Amino acid sequence: MDTLQNTDSLLEAVVAAEGEPGREIFDPATGELVGIAPEHGLAELEAAIAAAQAAQPAWAAAGHEARSAALMAAADAVEAHAEELARILSREQGKPLNGPNARFEVGACAAWLRATAATVLEPEVVVDDGQAKAVLHYRPIGLVGAIGPWNWPMMITVWQIAPALRMGNAAIVKPSSYTPLSVLALIKVINTALPAGLLTVVAGDRRVGSALAEHPAVGKVMFTGSTGAGKAIIRSSADTVKRLTLELGGNDAGIVLPDADPAAIAEGLFWGAFINTGQTCAALKRLYVHADIYDAVCEALTAYAANVPMGVGLEEQNVLGPLQNKAQYDVVARLVEAAKASGARVLLGGSPDESGPGYFYPTTLVADIDNENPLVAEEQFGPALPIVKYTDVEEAIAKANALDVGLGASVWSADLDAARAVAARLEAGTVWINQHGAVHPLIPFGGAKQSGYGLEFGVEGLKHLGVPQIING
Repeated sequence: MDTLQNTDSLLEAVVAAEGEPGREIFDPATGELVGIAPEHGLAELEAAIAAAQAAQPAWAAAGHEARSAALMAAADAVEAHAEELARILSREQGKPLNGPNARFEVGACAAWLRATAATVLEPEVVVDDGQAKAVLHYRPIGLVGAIGPWNWPMMITVWQIAPALRMGNAAIVKPSSYTPLSVLALIKVINTALPAGLLTVVAGDRRVGSALAEHPAVGKVMFTGSTGAGKAIIRSSADTVKRLTLELGGNDAGIVLPDADPAAIAEGLFWGAFINTGQTCAALKRLYVHADIYDAVCEALTAYAANVPMGVGLEEQNVLGPLQNKAQYDVVARLVEAAKASGARVLLGGSPDESGPGYFYPTTLVADIDNENPLVAEEQFGPALPIVKYTDVEEAIAKANALDVGLGASVWSADLDAARAVAARLEAGTVWINQHGAVHPLIPFGGAKQSGYGLEFGVEGLKHLGVPQIING
């Protein structure tokens, strides 16, 4: 187990040692140096795998009760270091401390550790008819590779490793090269409750990620990221027939039915789209509103959005931050410019102030936009929401289902039965009613179409981190 002397040393404990290869990490809000992250290579990956293989059998043999107790202790450790973890996350990722952002994310890490530890997965008797008895068990896979993104680096890492550990596996974490310090700090804290070698972070480049996905010792890969990168992992996993859970890109649609109350849904629409400044796979990214209430929804949403503060994450009043990196800023800027060039109506934002530091793009709402416009058809992954008018619900459903992704979707209505009827026809892994993007540690979550496959959370999530075995007799 790792030890921590005091919370003031956490960032210093995970930065690269003097003389080691490192990568400079800058605050996307201010441009200031946060720290130099270690840059691990294939040798460090092999050492981590060897340590995991040595630690995993005893961990598997310890049983569910002991493993759950360790995860509970890890949650306690995360809470004890919560403020420092949140500040590291805010500086590295850019998200503000307050709102559904850095402190929220660290709190979710502790909550998911506890919920995963408390979830029961019992052997299932599938046949017991007096002549035959067959019982379904789930055994540890062995070694799980967890490859995470930069948008929710801590929380998604816990989504991956908590069920892996709970089921008796060891894990190797490969964080995004944009946000390695957050994950290194989180795992440093979690490891105070775990046996040495069981859980390791390898903070390397894409070569390291590819090697982890291909390695014959790794029995399962969990990946959250782009569809293109997910396809590469599928290909690289083929030779060793790895199990995969892939949570890939999305372009979530929301449909507002004509009976919805614009004022009542404005706040939910806003946070469904702009949580984490729009940098969320399952955020609302294209909104279809019936013509009868189109103008009223545009007005209510604009009024709410205009009063949500954006700025440097460590300043307590802010709840929206910058884009995490220049590449993503450029994507958002390109798509908004395409919308403006087409004649779409900008209700709010759309003109960034580039005189200061940071990758800040203003909260942007775009109305009267064609469904084929790039801002609608492509995933913007940032603070820009297109609002499309429709006149017939069949038209809205067809447009919502037209893309090759289907992570999430939502329906907004005062009539729950009508909303559920529309929801049942949407091609998405999760369809929310009068909300968007809410996740729960006991509710399974996964994508449809090219948004990936496999389930996370709850009992179903645990099953995906085990090998099913039937004992027949």
